Amino acid sequence: MDFKVGQVIKLKKQHPCGTNQWEILRVGMDFKLKCKGCNHEVMVTRKLVEKNFKGFIEEE
Repeated sequence: MDFKVGQVIKLKKQHPCGTNQWEILRVGMDFKLKCKGCNHEVMVTRKLVEKNFKGFIEEE
């Protein structure tokens, strides 16, 4: 999959704040994601992101 910094993605599971939209801050073996609901930042493996990926969010 082709992920780029700045894209907003949708994942299967929700964050505890209630949203499942994440902004990509870093791409590599690990991804750094920022929750669009509460701005919490997390580091997750590429494998986990690709497994739980549901689609890209188009921002206006």
